Amino acid sequence: MRTEHITDDIGRAAQIVRAGGLTAVPTETVYGLAANGLDAAAVERIYEVKGRPAVKPLSLMVPGPAALDLYGRNVPRGAYVLAGRFWPGPLTIVVEADRKIPGIVLAGGDTVGLRCPKSDKTLALLKTCGLPLAAPSANPSGAPSPKTAAEVAAYFEGKIEAIIDGGACVLGTESTVIDLTRTPYRILRQGALPEGEIRRALTDSLTLIGITGGTGAGKTTALDSLRDRGTLVIDGDAVYHDLCESSAPMLAEIEARFPGAVEDGTLQRKKLGARVFSDAAALADLSDITYRYVEAAIDEALAQYAATGGTAAAIDAINLIGTPLERRLDALVGVTAPEEDRVARLVAREGIGADYARLRIRAQKPDSYFEAHCTHILHNDGTREQFRAACDELFNNILEGKDDG
Repeated sequence: MRTEHITDDIGRAAQIVRAGGLTAVPTETVYGLAANGLDAAAVERIYEVKGRPAVKPLSLMVPGPAALDLYGRNVPRGAYVLAGRFWPGPLTIVVEADRKIPGIVLAGGDTVGLRCPKSDKTLALLKTCGLPLAAPSANPSGAPSPKTAAEVAAYFEGKIEAIIDGGACVLGTESTVIDLTRTPYRILRQGALPEGEIRRALTDSLTLIGITGGTGAGKTTALDSLRDRGTLVIDGDAVYHDLCESSAPMLAEIEARFPGAVEDGTLQRKKLGARVFSDAAALADLSDITYRYVEAAIDEALAQYAATGGTAAAIDAINLIGTPLERRLDALVGVTAPEEDRVARLVAREGIGADYARLRIRAQKPDSYFEAHCTHILHNDGTREQFRAACDELFNNILEGKDDG
């Protein structure tokens, strides 16, 4: 057999693929050994030429995110998010396989890895032939993966129909493989794309809603509305208090800045409060320290939630306005209510006197502050049922993308 060396004639390479031939193709990672992924006989030749064990499935090269619907079933939202962010690029996304894919590609399984390579010539081949390409690395099994057409030729000259010369591969490392067929999603192979970038992309895809407002305004009812929609709710104050009990690094930073504030691993809240509440600069330093840890803990919670297929999360915190977290929110909802209604709720909930309840309320930001800074306001001035209905309507609009605010 004569192996054709192709530089620019992608049409010729497409003819070879359609006829069941094998063509080595360049990618940004390593060269692949490609065949028509819907032709069982052509795929069988890949196994034979490579000496690849039949129990190892093959991934398919595809031209873009639309292929998720062509060759996958029950594709989760995360797959579209990752394909939109990283394709073309070194990421293989494993999804449930469409029934049109031959069993030999799947090696007896029911999932398939899809990958869109960042190579102009290979993308052109995919679009020209109109077929997915089964394309493992173009090396005999166990041998180093080739990064140039010459290395492919050293392995397979005279054994395959063609080699497309796309120059040297840029990355030289296989793609990262992520399995989205189960939750939490998991990395099957760490390759050229770092796991941290994948986690950030999934986290960024969440719809984030901030909930803020004064004590007794009715935030609990708003948060219940979100929870009933399957939204993750993160209590910013609870995160902070957990860190005060569990984060040795945060406590060490506080102790370094405020000696004596931590004793035997326990934060001395009253002692620390006495030092910072009368000193604006000290209070700002404490806020800088704690905020970094709170934000990191919230980020980790969001990343874990996104990896389970979650789509929306809410962050409940009085102090959201003006923070870095605020810039990441899709909506910031302020909950307000008449003062006497808030007083009544505090008295009933905490067993305190009405005068003390008023002092607490008046020490916080007024409703006008939230009205000036939030993207949406929920005013709780009717019955609980009326307020819950208003919450449901607003959150439906935000989560379904109907809101223009």
